[in-house]
Amino acid sequence: MTGKQNIDSPHERRSFKDHGHLDVVTVGGFTLGRGVFEPGWRWSEDVKPLAGTESCQTHHTGMCLSGRMTVRFDDGQELDVGPGDVVDIDPGHDAWTSGDDACVILDTGIAGYAKPVG
Repeated sequence: MTGKQNIDSPHERRSFKDHGHLDVVTVGGFTLGRGVFEPGWRWSEDVKPLAGTESCQTHHTGMCLSGRMTVRFDDGQELDVGPGDVVDIDPGHDAWTSGDDACVILDTGIAGYAKPVG
């Protein structure tokens, strides 16, 4: 059997500490998240308290629908992400919304992302 679920009626909504949320849909063995990263969002401030790690340890794969985000890897390299960019982001990074618009990203690497530890 095949299935479907509309992202506007997610199975789960994971709120960040401040500045946005992640809508999560799982169909069969496939999980997709739509992250809405509001202006002012930064991983090290909004998700780090939930993750309990020094940097994001999630491997992200997905596509930016709107807005902009900057990703800084633990080694200092940076990646700027904008509308239409398809990304493969290794674990070990911080990230923040760039500019005055929310950044919206579809992400397949989110099974444990932004879930409180413990």
